[in-house]
Amino acid sequence: MTTLRRKPVVPLAATVLVLGLPRLAAAQGELNTGDTAWMLTSSALVLFMTIPGLSLFYAGLVRAKNVLSVMMQCFAITCMVTVLWTVYAYGLVFGDGGSLNGFIGFGKFFLADIEVGTVSGTIPESVFQMFQLTFAIITPALMVGAFAERMKFSAMMVFMALWVTIVYAPVAHWVWGGGFLQDMGVIDFAGGIVVHISAGIAALVLCIMLGKRSGYPTTSMAPNSLVLTVVGTSMLWVGWFGFNAGSAGAADGTAGMAMAVTHISAAIAGLTWMLWEWSNYGKPSVLGIATGTIAGLAAITPASGSVGPVGAIVIGFTAGATCYWGANRLKRLFGYDDSLDVFGVHGIGGIVGVLLTGAFASDALGGSMENLDIGNQLRLQAVGIAVTVVYSGVLTFVLVKVVDGMIGIRVTAEEESTGLDLALHDERGFNL
Repeated sequence: MTTLRRKPVVPLAATVLVLGLPRLAAAQGELNTGDTAWMLTSSALVLFMTIPGLSLFYAGLVRAKNVLSVMMQCFAITCMVTVLWTVYAYGLVFGDGGSLNGFIGFGKFFLADIEVGTVSGTIPESVFQMFQLTFAIITPALMVGAFAERMKFSAMMVFMALWVTIVYAPVAHWVWGGGFLQDMGVIDFAGGIVVHISAGIAALVLCIMLGKRSGYPTTSMAPNSLVLTVVGTSMLWVGWFGFNAGSAGAADGTAGMAMAVTHISAAIAGLTWMLWEWSNYGKPSVLGIATGTIAGLAAITPASGSVGPVGAIVIGFTAGATCYWGANRLKRLFGYDDSLDVFGVHGIGGIVGVLLTGAFASDALGGSMENLDIGNQLRLQAVGIAVTVVYSGVLTFVLVKVVDGMIGIRVTAEEESTGLDLALHDERGFNL
């Protein structure tokens, strides 16, 4: 039987939210001001990843005529998911689903029973739900890069509302809310399955069904501003410390090691991508090192609470190499137009990270889990990956069909040629 120094499966594994204990027990928790301060900071850091981090990262990568459209999509998703989370989605993830709790939660509508004195573990439940909300925001926002420059704004809003409800909430419950993947022992400390695989697979399905941008791949579609992209990457890197270290749910040693391995993996992956590109094309690019760094951050996410520096080095190197292959060779091989390589970076990076967690979480390889049966854990990690790939892929396909049938999903050829900034929002990102 596996023994953990600190259980890394759920951000607040001992909380009443996960265990489904009565609210009275929650109120008897002992508040820790240090943990609370760290979780307040982490919540702000993760929100900082979406607006402005992800917004600027994507804005720099698209053509100038679409720069505002991707920023608008990220901003609007932030607003909409916040409302959905407050009304019902928090309850779907962390509510008690009764006989269906292995698959979905229920209750806590409009954040019912969350009061000033309600404590989850050592932090207020109001802070816990805010931290988790920022994950629900960034997951659909990641997909914006896959369909950039060609999806209707109205269709995007409807699709994302449905996707968060039908895909994100159940998967998050399976892994963090007391669902069947958590019960099986699948490790996903900060969202390799919940965030990166679910969004990465959905992005792949969505961009294939939406079709290629007009002129792709023969027409030049160079980024309009790599300066914006590097600034956005830097913000994502810093914000990721809240993403991973905050998932410890406390200001403790687990958070400290999660922050360290997050930084190591990002650095290794960035260098790996840069060197591989340098050897193949003769020159290193800022776009390459920035994208590689994001791949390393995505891959270390599920492992960050349970691996050590050696695991971070291996995961970062593997992510840099495999995501480079996915964003270049694989995409060219199959010819799909994943505009900003969401699947190549987040989908493949998430899969690599979740799988390697099964090995490098072992204390024999520098991880935090004692007496880990590596073979069995690798099997469990593979099951978690497979279930999420199938669920997210199939449901995304269905939702795209539904939304396309309702209101149409793609802009017209004229709107695409004009650019979505003017065609959909009647604004320009740059008035030069």
